[in-house]
Parts: sequence; structure tokens; C-alpha cells
Amino acid sequence: MKLNFSHSKVSEDTFIQTGESLHPYIDILQQVVDGHEYEVYESSILMPGDNDLYEKSRSLANNFDLSKIKYIIDIGIGGSNLGTKAIYDAFYGFFDMIEPHRYPKMLFLDTVNNEQMKRTCSSLQSQGITPEEVLIVLISKSGGTTETVANFELLHTYASQIFAQELRNVIAITDEDSHLWNKAHEMGIACLPIPKPVGGRFSVFSPVGIFPLEAAGINTKEILQGALDMRNTCLSHNILQNPAAISAIAQFNQLKQGKTIHDTFIFQSNFESIGKWYRQLMGESIGKEQDLDGNIVNTGITPNLSIGSTDLHSVGQLYLGGPKDKMTEFVFAFNSDESLSLPQEITMEGLVDNIASKSTSDILHAILEGVMVTYEHKNLPFISVDLESLSLFSIGQFMQFKMIEMMYLGKLLHVNTFDQPNVESYKVETKRILSSNS
Repeated sequence: MKLNFSHSKVSEDTFIQTGESLHPYIDILQQVVDGHEYEVYESSILMPGDNDLYEKSRSLANNFDLSKIKYIIDIGIGGSNLGTKAIYDAFYGFFDMIEPHRYPKMLFLDTVNNEQMKRTCSSLQSQGITPEEVLIVLISKSGGTTETVANFELLHTYASQIFAQELRNVIAITDEDSHLWNKAHEMGIACLPIPKPVGGRFSVFSPVGIFPLEAAGINTKEILQGALDMRNTCLSHNILQNPAAISAIAQFNQLKQGKTIHDTFIFQSNFESIGKWYRQLMGESIGKEQDLDGNIVNTGITPNLSIGSTDLHSVGQLYLGGPKDKMTEFVFAFNSDESLSLPQEITMEGLVDNIASKSTSDILHAILEGVMVTYEHKNLPFISVDLESLSLFSIGQFMQFKMIEMMYLGKLLHVNTFDQPNVESYKVETKRILSSNS
């Protein structure tokens, strides 16, 4: 992975000077790695190298008869499924509609949606799916997430009616000793733990992501190796060689200049869910009412997601001609060796010049280069991230880079990167309303 910050509108001296303030925190993160204990919120950086946690997930996945599984139904919301969905969609899910006979497939039930639930169960019935061909992954860190529990109960009820028997393949992933953990053990349902200090949005390299992806036949070891490689890079004191620190400092300085929106512009349409994962990571990590001293600051950066080149035709006019309130991050990976090429003799000659014999990578790269040159001419700040390959390794790198970036950005903004008190408030109110209506 390569990060280019030459168009960030932040000077090299500023990167170095601001980066020096991060050195003590980098030392703390290194101590977390060296200690090998899940004791602090930052402990999520241990997971790429935690072979014990990985083996527990892989071993339990293999306890199920995966050769028979056709559908893995992931029931969670937010951090409990966005990371898993990001990886699955990047390599398989985006193409599910045009690869109907490839199995297993993953289905994601997050928010409560009556029509989605009915159609999911109806589809299982119409395909003649049996209980042995379905694996339910129930994920809630707290063990009491309203949407997750509701969806599990609905699916369990509908499936029991369809199959005339209960679903057999169920696993719960939650904090040890949570209500879900204890209830699952009581019911004889297998469980995997989420390390307690690790928040949901930082949990993709825990059993939350590793178990369902392993069950789907995805090589999670490659993902973890990419994450481990990037973790070491992002703990460097050489700030100009530390992509997480560079990106955090660029965003911090642009926020001070009034750039309150961060646009992740992904030039790889099947990576859209990765942008949605990052949207939660940023929004929940640094969008805070109070700072670490209890002062009301109402700070944060609004995360936006764009897909190239589609959104050049939907919001490109706004980005280039509208208010200059955005910091853009272009993310791309062009596997030129695997690209299709247009024929030398094209059918509709004369409509577009100079595309004969060009590969899909050539065309998309030309569009991206044209966009970045235009942004430069418009004096719009941006950084670019070249993933270098469309691989599980590069996705592991990118996701680890972003999680450490958020730790640095929270430190620069003097906020708690790991809590979400305002999200918890809606959960409390939801349960109060449900109680009053019972």
C-alpha cells in the first residue's frame, strides 16, 4: 500500500512537527503490542498477531460441516457486521447476483426490516434449503442489542415454520459473561469471545470477522498478515513513513481550515462496503460532544463515501464547483495483468477517441488521473491510497491502517476514540419505549 500526501495542502514541516506530539502515544501502542494483553481499548492492534484467537475461530468453523453450508446468515449491526460485509462484498458479495450458483453465500441481517426478513425466509424455502445448509452467526458485543436479538428471534421463528424443525447450526459471538454468552451456553449454542476492551468498530480481526469469513471459505490468514504488516508500519516514529499518522495529521489540519467533510472516493466499485465500514469507524470514533476534559466541543468530521467513476456523474459537479469544505481521499487498486482489453477494431468507431486496445485498468486509471489533476487545479486538498493489488492482504493492510489512523486522529482532537455515549443514549430510550408499550 502506498499513500501520497503531496496534494494534502499540509507542509512537510507541519507533518513532522505535529507528528512529534504523537510520539508518546506511538510508544504506548508499541507497549500494548509488546505486552500481549487485552487490557486497554487500543488492544485491538493485538488481534492480527493473536494466533490463539485465530485458531479458536478457524477450529470452530471447521466443527460445522462446511461442505453442506449454502448460506451463512450474519445477524449483527454496526461494528458487528460492517467489517465482515466489507471484506465479503469486496471479493464475493458484490457479484452474488451474477453468480447465483456459487456457495456458500453470506446474507447480512442488520436493521429490523419486515420485508427483508420475509423474503429471506421465502427464498430459503423456494430453493429447498435444509437446516443443515444454513449457518447462523449471531453477533452482539453487549449481548443485548435490540435489532440483533429481534432479527434472530424472527429468523428462528420463520425458519422453524419453514423447516418444521429448529435451525441446528448457530453460533454466538459476544463478550464473555454477557447475557447472550450465558443464554447461549444454557441453550447449548457454541460461543466465541470478543476481547472485552475491543469495541465493535475495531473488531473485524476478532472472531466477529474471522469466524464467518473462514466459514465462507475466505483465507483470513492472508487478511491478518496484511494487517500485521501495516500495524508495524503504522507504529513508526518516522512520521513521513507512517501512513496512519500522515492521514490523521492531514485530516486534523484540514479540519482546522474548515474542511468538515471527509470524502472517501473509492475507484473500485466492489469495495463500496469498505467505505461504509470506514464511515462508521470515523463517525463514531471522533464525532464527540465532549473532549477528554469534559469540555463541550461538538467536534468531528462528517464521513462521506463516493464511488468512482459513478459518482463523478452524480455529485462531481458539487465536489468541484460547490463549497470547499471537503478533504478527499482517493482509494484505488488496478490489477493491470488481469484487465480486459477493448478490441483493436471497435464496433462504435468515432464515438470516443483513443480507447481501442485500451484495458479497463488503462481507462479507469486515466479517469482517476484526470480527476486528481482537476482537483489540483481547483486547489482542493486530497491524499491518495494505492492498494497496489486487489487482494485479501491489501484489504487487511487498509483496514488496519484506518483503525490506527483513527486512534491518532482522536489523540490529536483530544477526544475518546473508543466510546460512543450518544449512540448508547438511543439504545436506552429504545428499550424504555418498548418497555412502556408492553
